[in-house]
Amino acid sequence: MHHNQFTSCVRFQFLEERPSEAARDVSDLARVQFRLYAEAIMTNEALILALLDEGYARKTWHGPNLRQSLKSVSAKQAAWRPAPGRHNIWELTLHAAYWKYAVRRRLDGARRGGFALKGSNFFARPEKDKATEAHWRADRAILENEHKAMIESIRKALRSQNASKHLRMLYGVAFHDVYHAGQIRLLRRLQHR
Repeated sequence: MHHNQFTSCVRFQFLEERPSEAARDVSDLARVQFRLYAEAIMTNEALILALLDEGYARKTWHGPNLRQSLKSVSAKQAAWRPAPGRHNIWELTLHAAYWKYAVRRRLDGARRGGFALKGSNFFARPEKDKATEAHWRADRAILENEHKAMIESIRKALRSQNASKHLRMLYGVAFHDVYHAGQIRLLRRLQHR
């Protein structure tokens, strides 16, 4: 039975059983339906924010998230490649940062070109003569800053009239973090073979 049909049946039965409360029932039912609708929207918002938080920052049951996978990684470890032409941890870090920027840009309706680095998607790292802890920290800070900015854009977008059209992208960016966290953990293990 469709939700509205169910609600109508319940309302009709209630009106038959308690006619003196009929007038009040109509407005109460409308308030309850509105509250349930608002809670469903809030639940969706809370779920998306929880997924993003678990994928990036908060301790999780499934293992290290993106931030945790980068914890204690040195510039030397971040620059290591499993084979020529393969991505390293440093590049995956900036790749994740770039796609957080891309999501934010799409949500905000901004034009391309606002990312902290020139280019898109993957960035060759470390740059020549820049395989230092300071440069590695600076690039990790780009990831952290993009994540914070993206979360603010997502909070605004979830309160908008067309929030539902962004849901797949928002789930996707959370899953993107978890995917690359797994890659980074694998690269860390491969270095110890």
